[in-house]
Amino acid sequence: MGSCVSTQGKHGGRKKSKDHHINTKHKINDQNHEPNTPTTRRSSVTSRQLTVVTNPSPGNIFDKYELGKELGRGEFGVTHRCVELKTGEAFACKKIAKTKLRTEIDIQDVRREVQIMRHLPEHPNIVSFREAYEDRDAVYLVMELCEGGELFDRIVAKGHYTERAAANVAKTILEVCKVMY
Repeated sequence: MGSCVSTQGKHGGRKKSKDHHINTKHKINDQNHEPNTPTTRRSSVTSRQLTVVTNPSPGNIFDKYELGKELGRGEFGVTHRCVELKTGEAFACKKIAKTKLRTEIDIQDVRREVQIMRHLPEHPNIVSFREAYEDRDAVYLVMELCEGGELFDRIVAKGHYTERAAANVAKTILEVCKVMY
């Protein structure tokens, strides 16, 4: 989850740049040393009860879903295939271990992700969000299961795109951006 930083452009105007972001996730080997800036200070996530999600679904996720095989991994979480016990319908469940949320910025990133997913409109090219659960150890985001693979992987596997095919992919991406904003 990146952040844009506004920098001075060539002609005096402001431009946004993702290249000049501040790295706030430092690894500290010396237990007695703590960085001076508040954004790099580690929060004591493990020493207190941490609530990440606003208005999570009530109850225990394992009473409603069975988590299956791992589908992928990210910076904070592992995505599993999951099945709703009552209907047998398959979904994806992103499990985010609270131990991975080391800074307040990490926690805010997850909260923002849930908030954004809850407000995304229905669209055939946007993953639909189902619900969020939270327990003492993790946050669970249940969403539509997409089995088509990653767009980047499909582009690389295809190797060469005609101008028309590339235009269709770009058009789809731009249509989704239009709907989102």
